[in-house]
Amino acid sequence: MASMDTDELSVVLPSSTTSGLSLSLHPLPILNISEHLTRLKLQTRSNSPFVLGALLGTQTGRDVEIVNTFELATEAGNDDQVDNEFLVSRRDQYKQVFPSLEIIGWYTFAPIPTSRHIALHEQFTKYCSTPLLLILQPSSSSTSSSDLTGQTLPLKAYEPTTEIRDKKTRSVFIEASFVVETGEAERIAVDWTAKGGGGGTTLESHLQTQRAAVKMLHERILVLVQYVTNVIAGQAAKDHTTLRSLSALIASLPASENRGFRNEFETEYEDVQLTAFLSTLTKSANILNDLVDKHIVMTVGNRDERGIGGPRRRMGRQGTMPGDWGLHS
Repeated sequence: MASMDTDELSVVLPSSTTSGLSLSLHPLPILNISEHLTRLKLQTRSNSPFVLGALLGTQTGRDVEIVNTFELATEAGNDDQVDNEFLVSRRDQYKQVFPSLEIIGWYTFAPIPTSRHIALHEQFTKYCSTPLLLILQPSSSSTSSSDLTGQTLPLKAYEPTTEIRDKKTRSVFIEASFVVETGEAERIAVDWTAKGGGGGTTLESHLQTQRAAVKMLHERILVLVQYVTNVIAGQAAKDHTTLRSLSALIASLPASENRGFRNEFETEYEDVQLTAFLSTLTKSANILNDLVDKHIVMTVGNRDERGIGGPRRRMGRQGTMPGDWGLHS
């Protein structure tokens, strides 16, 4: 199903009809649905692919919380029929890891709900008595405000209900408001995702911050230089308050171009270099001394093994052998 067709009779009740549902939406389902849509767009090369998935969460009375999602499949050759075997398999797998989560609805991608959504919606009643519908709407239907931070999420939630029209009942939807609920772990994950994932490091982030600060400082210095240049050339009016502020700013900078400062800096630099040179020389002399000591030890050891001077040390008094001392004592 490439797209959802629009019916003449809307299946959504007017906005004057409100839903008493208290719905909380976590960031993870939003990221999952967006990733699902983006991946299908690239795979099918279509701007309106058929997106279908299940919503996992908890429900206590009229309080519903959407925590996670998983993708669904349809029967081969029939996009209007959900693959129930695949759905049950995936649900059981999630129950092993998240036993508290239940299927509370489904999600798709479309401008508005249609009768085709009603047919799909009825297939989820066997897993949940009142399943919810979460629709990710195309970007063209979202607000066109130039202020991106003021835009709302392109998501709408719907609750099923029954309408009596012309003495007949039919299934329709009521739009339900929702709030985005985030925990500490989710805020960290969203922040990590917004910064590009795990490729960055603390050092990289620090350097990027420093680079941005230096770039901003450079741009502001260029503005000041351009202003002073225009004042000197007579192309800009003199503002004595601004010029005094610039003069005070320049006076507060280190006198790096002063002759006395330069001489003192060079003297200190040479002292540091001399200290480093003496440290290296001392270390080299110490290594050479250890090498000489080892050479002497090896040389004396070789002489002892060859017996040089051995008989002189073995002779006793008056040329007698050491054993004769015991005879004459």
